[in-house]
Amino acid sequence: MTGRRRLPFRIGLIVALVILVLDQASKLYLLHWVGLPSRYPIALASWFDLTVVWNRGISYGLFQQESDLGRWLLTGFQVVAALALSIWMWRTHGKATAVGLGLIVGGAIGNAIDRALYGAVFDFAHIHVGSFSWYVFNLADAAIVAGVPLLLYPEPKSG
Repeated sequence: MTGRRRLPFRIGLIVALVILVLDQASKLYLLHWVGLPSRYPIALASWFDLTVVWNRGISYGLFQQESDLGRWLLTGFQVVAALALSIWMWRTHGKATAVGLGLIVGGAIGNAIDRALYGAVFDFAHIHVGSFSWYVFNLADAAIVAGVPLLLYPEPKSG
């Protein structure tokens, strides 16, 4: 494969690594330097708090798993999904698709690391306005959500 052909994969890989590092750094910072578990909630704005939620399920807290078997099945699923998406990223010709896949892969690996280390995913960002309250999430979750629309973005035809 030519260097130009591999450019989308390299871009996606860089995006995945950046997301993974930022996700894990933000979690380590909030857990260990800020000591968020003993100080939450911390209001940063009238509509945004730092809090602590240990998500033992998947997105939006679905399929909560209390057993070690459930924990490791979800971790395995995240790893398999990240590998499958990485293969897609390797094969894609589109830069937007590669970026979207990189966002999702980086986020999935970040959350899988949490689940492996802590038994649950550390979520901390809480957006709320009046009586409206969005689910608590982390940077990995935000990256996954941002990556999905890029997979739907039609890539221009080359040629």
